[in-house]
Amino acid sequence: MDTMRDRFAPVMTRLLDEDPRVAVVLAEIGVGAFDEALRAHPDRVINVGIREQLLIGAGAGLALAGLRPVVHTFASFLVERPFEQLKLDFGHQNVGGVLVSAAASFDWPEGGFTHMSPGDVALIDTLDGWTTHVPGHPDEAEALLRHAVGAGTGKDDRVYVRLSVQSNAAPMPVDGERFLTVREGRGGVVVAVGPMLDHVLAATEGLDVTVLYATTVRPFDGAALRRAVGATADVVLVEPYLAGTSTAAANDALADVPHRVLGLGVGRRELRRYGRVDEHLRAHGLDAASLRERISAFLGERAAVAGGRAAVAAGR
Repeated sequence: MDTMRDRFAPVMTRLLDEDPRVAVVLAEIGVGAFDEALRAHPDRVINVGIREQLLIGAGAGLALAGLRPVVHTFASFLVERPFEQLKLDFGHQNVGGVLVSAAASFDWPEGGFTHMSPGDVALIDTLDGWTTHVPGHPDEAEALLRHAVGAGTGKDDRVYVRLSVQSNAAPMPVDGERFLTVREGRGGVVVAVGPMLDHVLAATEGLDVTVLYATTVRPFDGAALRRAVGATADVVLVEPYLAGTSTAAANDALADVPHRVLGLGVGRRELRRYGRVDEHLRAHGLDAASLRERISAFLGERAAVAGGRAAVAAGR
Protein backbone atom coordinates (compact mmCIF):
# COMPACT_ATOMS: atom_id res chain seq x y z
CA MET A 1 0.00 0.00 0.00
CA ASP A 2 1.23 3.49 -0.77
CA THR A 3 1.58 6.06 2.01
CA MET A 4 -0.35 9.24 2.65
CA ARG A 5 2.61 11.27 1.49
CA ASP A 6 2.81 9.23 -1.72
CA ARG A 7 -0.64 10.62 -2.54
CA PHE A 8 0.29 14.24 -1.85
CA ALA A 9 2.16 15.22 -5.04
CA PRO A 10 -0.17 13.40 -7.51
CA VAL A 11 -3.27 14.91 -5.87
CA MET A 12 -1.74 18.39 -5.80
CA THR A 13 -0.65 18.08 -9.43
CA ARG A 14 -4.27 17.39 -10.41
CA LEU A 15 -5.53 20.27 -8.24
CA LEU A 16 -3.03 22.64 -9.86
CA ASP A 17 -4.51 21.63 -13.23
CA GLU A 18 -8.08 22.05 -11.99
CA ASP A 19 -7.87 25.46 -10.30
CA PRO A 20 -5.64 28.41 -11.30
CA ARG A 21 -5.84 29.72 -7.73
CA VAL A 22 -3.98 26.73 -6.27
CA ALA A 23 -0.26 27.12 -5.59
CA VAL A 24 2.28 24.83 -3.92
CA VAL A 25 5.15 26.13 -1.78
CA LEU A 26 8.00 23.78 -0.80
CA ALA A 27 11.25 24.00 1.13
CA GLU A 28 13.37 21.39 -0.69
CA ILE A 29 11.62 18.45 0.97
CA GLY A 30 9.44 16.65 -1.58
CA VAL A 31 10.52 18.81 -4.53
CA GLY A 32 11.40 15.82 -6.76
CA ALA A 33 7.79 14.60 -6.74
CA PHE A 34 6.65 17.87 -8.33
CA ASP A 35 8.77 17.78 -11.51
CA GLU A 36 5.72 17.34 -13.73
CA ALA A 37 3.76 20.06 -11.92
CA LEU A 38 6.72 22.44 -12.06
CA ARG A 39 6.96 22.05 -15.83
CA ALA A 40 3.22 22.64 -16.24
CA HIS A 41 2.85 25.44 -13.70
CA PRO A 42 6.23 27.08 -13.06
CA ASP A 43 4.57 30.19 -11.64
CA ARG A 44 2.54 28.22 -9.05
CA VAL A 45 5.04 25.62 -7.81
CA ILE A 46 7.65 27.42 -5.72
CA ASN A 47 10.67 26.00 -3.90
CA VAL A 48 12.14 28.49 -1.39
CA GLY A 49 15.02 26.23 -0.34
CA ILE A 50 15.81 25.36 3.26
CA ARG A 51 14.17 28.53 4.59
CA GLU A 52 11.14 27.53 6.63
CA GLN A 53 10.24 31.03 7.86
CA LEU A 54 10.25 32.17 4.22
CA LEU A 55 8.19 29.09 3.34
CA ILE A 56 5.35 30.35 5.53
CA GLY A 57 5.81 33.99 4.56
CA ALA A 58 5.73 33.16 0.86
CA GLY A 59 2.58 31.11 1.33
CA ALA A 60 0.86 33.96 3.16
CA GLY A 61 2.00 36.39 0.47
CA LEU A 62 0.40 34.22 -2.21
CA ALA A 63 -2.80 34.18 -0.15
CA LEU A 64 -2.73 38.00 0.00
CA ALA A 65 -2.45 37.97 -3.79
CA GLY A 66 -5.65 35.90 -4.06
CA LEU A 67 -4.19 32.40 -4.45
CA ARG A 68 -4.88 29.26 -2.42
CA PRO A 69 -1.41 28.24 -1.12
CA VAL A 70 -0.61 24.68 -0.08
CA VAL A 71 2.57 24.68 2.00
CA HIS A 72 4.49 21.46 2.66
CA THR A 73 7.44 20.13 4.65
CA PHE A 74 8.12 18.00 7.74
CA ALA A 75 5.93 18.92 10.71
CA SER A 76 8.86 20.11 12.84
CA PHE A 77 9.85 22.57 10.09
CA LEU A 78 6.28 23.51 9.14
CA VAL A 79 4.81 24.23 12.58
CA GLU A 80 7.52 24.49 15.21
CA ARG A 81 10.35 26.37 13.50
CA PRO A 82 8.24 29.07 11.76
CA PHE A 83 5.53 29.32 14.42
CA GLU A 84 5.79 33.12 14.65
CA GLN A 85 5.17 33.38 10.91
CA LEU A 86 2.09 31.17 11.24
CA LYS A 87 0.78 33.40 14.00
CA LEU A 88 1.44 36.67 12.19
CA ASP A 89 1.60 36.07 8.44
CA PHE A 90 -1.48 33.86 8.30
CA GLY A 91 -3.32 34.59 11.54
CA HIS A 92 -2.72 38.31 12.13
CA GLN A 93 -3.20 39.09 8.44
CA ASN A 94 -6.32 36.87 8.45
CA VAL A 95 -5.54 34.99 5.24
CA GLY A 96 -6.17 31.36 4.39
CA GLY A 97 -3.99 28.50 3.27
CA VAL A 98 -3.35 24.79 3.71
CA LEU A 99 -0.41 23.38 5.67
CA VAL A 100 0.43 19.76 4.80
CA SER A 101 2.98 18.08 7.05
CA ALA A 102 4.92 14.84 6.96
CA ALA A 103 7.00 12.89 9.53
CA ALA A 104 4.88 14.13 12.44
CA SER A 105 5.40 12.54 15.84
CA PHE A 106 8.07 9.91 15.13
CA ASP A 107 7.48 8.74 11.57
CA TRP A 108 11.16 8.97 10.66
CA PRO A 109 13.03 7.90 13.80
CA GLU A 110 16.38 7.85 11.99
CA GLY A 111 16.10 11.61 11.55
CA GLY A 112 16.33 12.12 15.29
CA PHE A 113 14.48 14.53 17.54
CA THR A 114 14.99 17.46 15.15
CA HIS A 115 12.63 15.68 12.74
CA MET A 116 9.96 14.75 15.31
CA SER A 117 7.00 16.95 16.21
CA PRO A 118 4.51 15.35 18.61
CA GLY A 119 3.40 18.83 19.73
CA ASP A 120 2.33 20.14 16.30
CA VAL A 121 -1.43 19.80 16.76
CA ALA A 122 -1.27 21.33 20.23
CA LEU A 123 0.71 24.29 18.86
CA ILE A 124 -1.70 24.88 15.99
CA ASP A 125 -4.51 24.70 18.54
CA THR A 126 -3.18 27.84 20.27
CA LEU A 127 -4.01 29.82 17.11
CA ASP A 128 -7.47 31.01 16.14
CA GLY A 129 -9.45 29.69 13.23
CA TRP A 130 -7.53 26.59 12.13
CA THR A 131 -9.16 23.34 11.01
CA THR A 132 -7.02 20.25 11.67
CA HIS A 133 -7.34 16.98 9.75
CA VAL A 134 -5.55 13.79 10.89
CA PRO A 135 -6.25 11.09 8.28
CA GLY A 136 -5.71 7.45 9.14
CA HIS A 137 -5.36 5.99 5.64
CA PRO A 138 -4.02 7.23 2.26
CA ASP A 139 -7.55 7.29 0.78
CA GLU A 140 -8.67 9.48 3.67
CA ALA A 141 -5.64 11.71 3.20
CA GLU A 142 -6.57 12.25 -0.44
CA ALA A 143 -10.19 13.02 0.43
CA LEU A 144 -9.28 15.41 3.24
CA LEU A 145 -6.61 17.14 1.17
CA ARG A 146 -9.15 17.80 -1.57
CA HIS A 147 -11.63 18.98 1.05
CA ALA A 148 -9.02 21.32 2.57
CA VAL A 149 -7.93 22.88 -0.74
CA GLY A 150 -11.48 23.22 -2.04
CA ALA A 151 -10.42 23.59 -5.68
CA GLY A 152 -12.92 25.63 -7.66
CA THR A 153 -14.88 26.74 -4.58
CA GLY A 154 -13.03 29.93 -3.65
CA LYS A 155 -12.31 28.46 -0.22
CA ASP A 156 -10.13 30.73 1.92
CA ASP A 157 -9.88 29.21 5.41
CA ARG A 158 -6.81 27.96 7.33
CA VAL A 159 -6.32 24.18 7.41
CA TYR A 160 -3.65 21.86 8.76
CA VAL A 161 -3.45 18.35 7.22
CA ARG A 162 -1.22 15.95 9.15
CA LEU A 163 0.10 13.09 7.01
CA SER A 164 1.73 10.00 8.50
CA VAL A 165 3.41 6.77 7.41
CA GLN A 166 1.26 5.06 10.06
CA SER A 167 -1.99 3.82 8.59
CA ASN A 168 -5.07 1.76 9.32
CA ALA A 169 -5.68 -1.25 7.10
CA ALA A 170 -8.85 0.13 5.50
CA PRO A 171 -10.23 3.63 4.87
CA MET A 172 -13.37 5.07 6.39
CA PRO A 173 -15.92 7.42 4.74
CA VAL A 174 -14.61 10.67 6.22
CA ASP A 175 -16.26 14.01 5.44
CA GLY A 176 -13.90 16.60 6.93
CA GLU A 177 -16.30 17.43 9.75
CA ARG A 178 -17.81 14.68 11.89
CA PHE A 179 -16.64 11.80 14.05
CA LEU A 180 -17.78 8.36 12.91
CA THR A 181 -19.29 5.70 15.17
CA VAL A 182 -17.37 2.49 14.50
CA ARG A 183 -18.52 0.35 17.42
CA GLU A 184 -21.25 0.80 20.03
CA GLY A 185 -21.20 -0.17 23.69
CA ARG A 186 -22.34 0.98 27.15
CA GLY A 187 -19.20 0.92 29.27
CA GLY A 188 -17.51 4.09 28.03
CA VAL A 189 -16.39 5.92 24.91
CA VAL A 190 -13.00 5.63 23.22
CA VAL A 191 -12.14 8.26 20.61
CA ALA A 192 -9.50 6.99 18.16
CA VAL A 193 -7.75 9.67 16.12
CA GLY A 194 -6.44 8.94 12.63
CA PRO A 195 -3.94 6.05 12.45
CA MET A 196 -4.77 4.98 16.02
CA LEU A 197 -8.06 3.36 14.96
CA ASP A 198 -6.78 -0.15 14.21
CA HIS A 199 -4.80 -0.20 17.48
CA VAL A 200 -7.89 0.94 19.39
CA LEU A 201 -10.18 -1.62 17.74
CA ALA A 202 -7.74 -4.41 18.60
CA ALA A 203 -7.34 -3.08 22.13
CA THR A 204 -11.10 -2.89 22.78
CA GLU A 205 -12.07 -6.18 21.15
CA GLY A 206 -14.64 -7.81 23.44
CA LEU A 207 -15.03 -4.71 25.62
CA ASP A 208 -18.42 -3.05 26.02
CA VAL A 209 -17.38 0.37 24.72
CA THR A 210 -18.31 2.78 21.97
CA VAL A 211 -15.48 3.61 19.57
CA LEU A 212 -15.61 6.93 17.73
CA TYR A 213 -13.26 7.66 14.85
CA ALA A 214 -11.92 11.19 14.47
CA THR A 215 -10.02 12.47 11.45
CA THR A 216 -11.04 16.10 11.87
CA VAL A 217 -10.05 17.07 15.40
CA ARG A 218 -10.50 20.83 15.09
CA PRO A 219 -13.22 21.85 15.21
CA PHE A 220 -13.80 19.11 17.78
CA ASP A 221 -17.07 17.25 17.19
CA GLY A 222 -18.44 17.74 20.68
CA ALA A 223 -21.98 16.92 19.54
CA ALA A 224 -20.93 13.41 18.50
CA LEU A 225 -19.17 12.88 21.82
CA ARG A 226 -22.21 14.04 23.76
CA ARG A 227 -24.47 11.67 21.84
CA ALA A 228 -22.11 8.78 22.46
CA VAL A 229 -21.57 9.13 26.21
CA GLY A 230 -25.17 8.56 27.27
CA ALA A 231 -25.34 7.94 31.01
CA THR A 232 -21.74 6.74 31.20
CA ALA A 233 -19.54 9.78 30.63
CA ASP A 234 -16.17 8.05 30.79
CA VAL A 235 -14.07 9.02 27.78
CA VAL A 236 -10.65 7.89 26.57
CA LEU A 237 -8.92 9.91 23.86
CA VAL A 238 -6.23 8.07 21.87
CA GLU A 239 -4.24 10.55 19.78
CA PRO A 240 -1.10 9.97 17.66
CA TYR A 241 0.48 13.17 18.96
CA LEU A 242 1.03 14.83 22.36
CA ALA A 243 -1.05 13.13 25.07
CA GLY A 244 -3.85 15.35 26.35
CA THR A 245 -4.06 17.59 23.28
CA SER A 246 -7.85 17.21 23.07
CA THR A 247 -8.78 16.67 26.72
CA ALA A 248 -9.84 20.32 27.16
CA ALA A 249 -12.05 20.09 24.07
CA ALA A 250 -13.68 16.92 25.42
CA ASN A 251 -14.15 18.51 28.83
CA ASP A 252 -15.79 21.55 27.23
CA ALA A 253 -18.13 19.31 25.23
CA LEU A 254 -19.23 17.57 28.45
CA ALA A 255 -19.19 20.64 30.71
CA ASP A 256 -22.73 20.05 32.04
CA VAL A 257 -22.32 16.26 32.37
CA PRO A 258 -20.45 14.51 35.21
CA HIS A 259 -17.56 12.85 33.39
CA ARG A 260 -13.98 11.59 33.41
CA VAL A 261 -11.51 11.96 30.56
CA LEU A 262 -8.25 10.08 30.02
CA GLY A 263 -5.91 11.45 27.36
CA LEU A 264 -3.52 8.93 25.81
CA GLY A 265 -0.89 9.85 23.25
CA VAL A 266 2.78 10.61 22.84
CA GLY A 267 4.49 11.36 26.15
CA ARG A 268 6.59 14.44 26.85
CA ARG A 269 9.74 12.50 27.67
CA GLU A 270 12.22 12.46 24.80
CA LEU A 271 13.18 8.96 23.68
CA ARG A 272 16.88 9.20 22.91
CA ARG A 273 17.17 5.73 21.36
CA TYR A 274 15.39 6.41 18.13
CA GLY A 275 14.62 2.82 17.10
CA ARG A 276 11.62 2.06 14.85
CA VAL A 277 8.08 3.41 14.66
CA ASP A 278 6.62 0.30 16.32
CA GLU A 279 9.13 0.64 19.18
CA HIS A 280 8.05 4.24 19.72
CA LEU A 281 4.41 3.14 19.80
CA ARG A 282 5.18 0.61 22.53
CA ALA A 283 7.34 3.06 24.48
CA HIS A 284 4.48 5.56 24.55
CA GLY A 285 1.88 2.90 25.39
CA LEU A 286 0.06 3.25 22.07
CA ASP A 287 0.31 -0.35 20.83
CA ALA A 288 -2.79 -2.53 21.15
CA ALA A 289 -1.64 -4.47 24.23
CA SER A 290 -0.70 -1.36 26.18
CA LEU A 291 -3.87 0.45 25.16
CA ARG A 292 -6.05 -2.45 26.31
CA GLU A 293 -4.41 -2.41 29.73
CA ARG A 294 -4.72 1.36 30.11
CA ILE A 295 -8.28 1.60 28.78
CA SER A 296 -9.51 -1.35 30.87
CA ALA A 297 -7.93 0.06 34.03
CA PHE A 298 -9.61 3.43 33.49
CA LEU A 299 -13.08 2.23 32.49
CA GLY A 300 -13.23 -0.63 34.99
CA GLU A 301 -15.86 -3.35 35.22
CA ARG A 302 -18.55 -1.60 33.15
CA ALA A 303 -16.49 -2.12 30.02
CA ALA A 304 -15.19 -5.58 30.88
CA VAL A 305 -17.82 -7.80 29.24
CA ALA A 306 -19.36 -6.97 25.89
CA GLY A 307 -21.64 -9.98 25.58
CA GLY A 308 -23.76 -9.50 22.46
CA ARG A 309 -24.06 -5.75 22.78
CA ALA A 310 -21.14 -4.50 20.71
CA ALA A 311 -22.24 -3.48 17.24
CA VAL A 312 -19.82 -2.69 14.46
CA ALA A 313 -20.85 0.27 12.34
CA ALA A 314 -19.61 2.11 9.28
CA GLY A 315 -18.87 -1.06 7.35
CA ARG A 316 -16.10 -2.45 9.57
